[in-house]
Amino acid sequence: MISGTETVAVAVSGGMDSLLALCLLREQGRDIMAVHGHLLPPGPGWDVVREGLSRNCAKLGVPFHALDLHAEFERCVVERFAADYRAGLTPNPCAVCNPEIKFGLLFDRVRELGADSMATGHYADLEERPGMGRLLVRGQDRSKDQSYFLSLVPVDRLRRAYFPLARTYKKDVMDLLGKYGLEPPLPKESQEICFIPDDDYQAFLETRGNLPGPGPIVLEDGTQVGRHKGLWRHTQGQRRGLGIAWQEPLYVLDKDVAGNALVVGPRSGLDSPGCLVRDLNFMVAPGQWPEVVQVQTRYRQQAKPSRFSVSGDRLELHFIEPHSRPTPGQVAAVYTDDGAVLGGGLIERAL
Repeated sequence: MISGTETVAVAVSGGMDSLLALCLLREQGRDIMAVHGHLLPPGPGWDVVREGLSRNCAKLGVPFHALDLHAEFERCVVERFAADYRAGLTPNPCAVCNPEIKFGLLFDRVRELGADSMATGHYADLEERPGMGRLLVRGQDRSKDQSYFLSLVPVDRLRRAYFPLARTYKKDVMDLLGKYGLEPPLPKESQEICFIPDDDYQAFLETRGNLPGPGPIVLEDGTQVGRHKGLWRHTQGQRRGLGIAWQEPLYVLDKDVAGNALVVGPRSGLDSPGCLVRDLNFMVAPGQWPEVVQVQTRYRQQAKPSRFSVSGDRLELHFIEPHSRPTPGQVAAVYTDDGAVLGGGLIERAL
């Protein structure tokens, strides 16, 4: 619960979800402010979003602050995105943005403005768990649950956060917002990656240069079956676009970055017994985890049971049920059976 003396900064992006989060907290009579972080380079869109949010906040009687964070976003998220692709990974920039920018730099800035905590329009929740404290849990709208993308945020930051849409369903947001007489400056759903024009990541990466060139496409035994135009153009599990005529459908199984080779094989080769995870973020110490945890290695994936072991600064996950091969660079989020996040990290490789 939010204490009566607590000031909450609500991060508003310009879309429907965060604006509704602002309305819901205001309706509770909370001491709130609205804060927008400009993440993209200056352009006409800046004025549209800032002026639209300013009007809406004035209508609600809520103080509004706009902060220019585009240089920091470029350095922490965009440059890392391009570097990860060069390294043969398939990065998840939204999962990186949450700990680095939204609950990192932006959180620090709103505290300088006098806020004690921060609220966002994420579809997630926080609950008290006996012996574990306040933990991140899945939102009620499981089709929009974003706890996976928040699993890298340090737990001490999350415990100073609020998610007003925890029990809200996405399908109801527009109607709920209409009751407040507000129009978001960005009424459409945001694109998959906010800084990629038209969701064309390959075209975006080409503008960054220094990308690895063509190389062989090989089977797991080393047999060459074709040529690729750059490892960064492919991801694990991909079937289409390989340009290979073969006796059976072939899928991308792995990337041999050192040899600049794309490893392919039949569908059965995509099954994986587990994965190694780095850059760990524990919400709960592994010694308190149940023997069997639920693991999610992609956003649009059902979490599946797994055993685990910790070795130094790495987490080994050993899948109990058949599991598609995890993709290096993506997030592995670890849950309890009832949806509380125990921790997360970045997938280093499949086992």
